[in-house]
Order: sequence, then structure tokens, then C-alpha cells
Amino acid sequence: MKVLEFGHVAAGPFTCDLLAKLGAEVIKIEPPAGDQMRSWPPRANNGEGYSLNFASVNIGKQSLFADLKDHTEWADVAELADSADVIVSNYRPDVLAKLGFGFETLRERRKKSPFVFAEISGFGSTSPFAHVGAFDVVIQGMTGLMSVTGEKDGPPAKCGVPVADFVTGLYTAMSIIAWLPVAVRESRGVHLEASMFDCVMAISALQTSEYWGSGRDPIALGTAHPRNAPYQAFHASDGWFTVAAGNDKLWRSMREAIGLQALLDPRFDTQRGRVENQLELESILQARFVGDSQDHWLNLLRDAGVPCGPVSPFSEALASEHVRATGLLDVVDVDDFGPMPFVRYPVRVDEKHLDLPGRPPSNSKEEVNANQPAGTN
Repeated sequence: MKVLEFGHVAAGPFTCDLLAKLGAEVIKIEPPAGDQMRSWPPRANNGEGYSLNFASVNIGKQSLFADLKDHTEWADVAELADSADVIVSNYRPDVLAKLGFGFETLRERRKKSPFVFAEISGFGSTSPFAHVGAFDVVIQGMTGLMSVTGEKDGPPAKCGVPVADFVTGLYTAMSIIAWLPVAVRESRGVHLEASMFDCVMAISALQTSEYWGSGRDPIALGTAHPRNAPYQAFHASDGWFTVAAGNDKLWRSMREAIGLQALLDPRFDTQRGRVENQLELESILQARFVGDSQDHWLNLLRDAGVPCGPVSPFSEALASEHVRATGLLDVVDVDDFGPMPFVRYPVRVDEKHLDLPGRPPSNSKEEVNANQPAGTN
């Protein structure tokens, strides 16, 4: 699969990052100043060198710096667009069309040559907000996601991972893979539109169904769960850990392991009863958990078959036994940094993770354009 990416920052580049990790040849078209993510920290050489944020979603891609208002450089990109299997953009709607790379223009120029044209935007082309700029935090706020994130009765909280950008990338990559065979079979162009707003609404199925079924807005509950208890984080004497006793059987195993008389209260016998009395149950458990260490409780609960785990910073998560045992990390050479670890494509194939497809594009415009992808003038 040959992919041409008109992408910047996150959603478009992440879409193509997934395709590159699955074996696609991805050619990234950057403006003369480069993808703005190239300026994001952490950067080498006291903030003047390569950006690891940029590298993290551009591994294995080729790149071409091009001024699409320059006739010669436009022609180079047009040659690539005429032969690509997939074109991905996360510019605002109509930007590529004005530059001569819109879907209708390419479909007319390519005739019956099959291709998929995937456009990512905040709201899609038919929304009244079609031309409104949208970043991840805006979408998290507008879709309801922010209203169920954070502590109960607390201020709005954004999920620390850019969910809107990355889940839109996942939906787009999956859709490209599904529709490219259709384009080939029917010898035509297929136009996909992925709206960040729509994609976040789609993953909010439990919350939207809760609203439709009850007539009430779901609320933020911190780490707690609206339909399960205990299913949240607790504080041990030396750190936080999570417990997910998500059904009656697991609850009985947890209750027996802890051995606390107060947990025999009949109000806690059923999942519904535990949810209705969640605050009191939390108070009883928290008072017990704070009296011993995180390791003590994790070992005790795991021995009882109760799902649980530490609340880890990224430094601990990346150094965990799981990461070492599964081979989740690969090492890639990055300008200015040298060999650096990155997370592989997370789905294992034939019992192993795929190797990363290569280094990210160089920071040097001269070096990048001196090694133009095949097919350019």
C-alpha cells in the first residue's frame, strides 16, 4: 500500500503511523516550515534539535517538504498523488481542494484508477462547525467526554492522552483497510470522512445509552464506576492501586481475602447493592487499605483471583515485567538522539510484535528532499 499523507500534529500522522507499522509505504508531504509538531519538546540539543514527539507518530515514513503554491513542487506532489493507493489529510475541509488535491479533482484526473481518499477534521464537511478549528481538548469538551472525566463535582478534566486525535486515527486506519479492496474491485475512488467529534461519540456508547435509558446525564466519578463496585483506585500506605471486583463472584473472593467483618453487611451482597452504597463501601475499604503496602494488597488480591494493579507513572509502566516479557519496545535511530526506544504496533502477529518499519524523517529539509520518494521529478 502506497500512502500519501497531508498530515500535521496528531490525527492524520497517527493514522499513517499505523499504516506504516503494518507495512505501508508512507510519504509525508510537509509545508516548507515542516510539520508544526517538529517544534514540540522534548527536543535534542537544548531544545533546538529533533523532536521525540514528532518521531513517535512518524516512524518509518518518507518525507517531502513542498510548497504547494510553487508550480514545480506542486507537480512533484501531483505525480505522487496520481499513483498513491491512499491519500490521508487532516487539514481543514476544502484546503486540499483549493490546492488542486481534493477528492473530486483527483477522481477526475485518475479516471478509473482505484484509491481511497481519507479526510480527517474536527466536525466533517456537513456540520455547521465544518470550518471551525478543532483540537483534541475542544472535542473532549464538546462531546461529553470531559463531563465524565475527573472527580465528582470537580472542575472539568481532560483525559491525559489525546483521545480524540488518536481514536480518530484508529477509526480512519481501520476504514482505509476495509475500503481499499472495494476501491480496487470497483476501479474507483472512495471518499472517507472521519470527524473527531463523531469518533469520540462512537466510543462513548455506554454513556450515550445510559443517557437514553435513564434520561440523566452521566457524571464524573473519579476512578469509580457507575455500575460496578468496588471498581476503582485505592490508596495503600505507600501508593495507589486499582481493584476491579466487577461481579458477585469476584466480590466474594475479595471479601474473603480481606477478612473484614464490616464487608459482610447484606447491603454489599449484590452488585446493585454495592453500587447504591458505593461511598460507604469505599470508605470501609480505604480505611483498611491504607494500613498496609501496595505490594501486600496486590499479592493478596491476585492470589484470590481478583483483578488489580498498581497506578503507575509512565517510567514504571515502560519498565514493567509485562513490557520486557512481551517485547513491546523496539529501538529506532533518531536524528540528534541516536538509538531511542518506541512502542511497537500493539497487536501481535503469529505470537510476536512486528518490528518498527524504520527511522522517522530527518530534520534536514535538504537531506529529505535530496532523497525524494520514487516517482517525483
